[in-house]
Amino acid sequence: MQIFNLITQQYLTMKISLNSNFLEANVLNIVLLLSGLIYALRQFLGSALSLRQEKVLFAISESEERLEQANIRFNEAQKQLAQTQIIIDQIVKESQITAEKVRQSILEQGESDIERLTTSSKASIKYAENQVKQQIQQQITDLAVQKVSIKLQNEMTSSMQAKIIDKNIMQLKGDISI
Repeated sequence: MQIFNLITQQYLTMKISLNSNFLEANVLNIVLLLSGLIYALRQFLGSALSLRQEKVLFAISESEERLEQANIRFNEAQKQLAQTQIIIDQIVKESQITAEKVRQSILEQGESDIERLTTSSKASIKYAENQVKQQIQQQITDLAVQKVSIKLQNEMTSSMQAKIIDKNIMQLKGDISI
């Protein structure tokens, strides 16, 4: 800026005259035009750039604030994830414990059922054995009575029958008189 001020001061002190050198005159005009434009547009461009700078700084601060909030939410989400993982681990452990208890209960119930069935089977077998023994004893008794009956019919005579009947009558008379 100081350079332009010095250049403008030097030209102001000089006499303004018509320069016949066409190339030299254009360079001087361009320099004067640029210095004037810079001087005139300096405030306009400066205010526009400072406004733009303020907007950029505001956008940056907003972005930083959103980033900070996003980091806070991210940290909270991580904490919630950790808590959820702890709860999931607890649920898995409890389900394993429950599954083991159910398994143990089923095994105990199975053992109890097997024991009950074994006892019931033994009782059924014992009952069946007793039934078979009774049927065999009944058949043996029936056969023995049949054999004795057949033998008595073959060997018994009418005089023997009369003696047995008389003997039984005598026993009855003795039982009645008492």
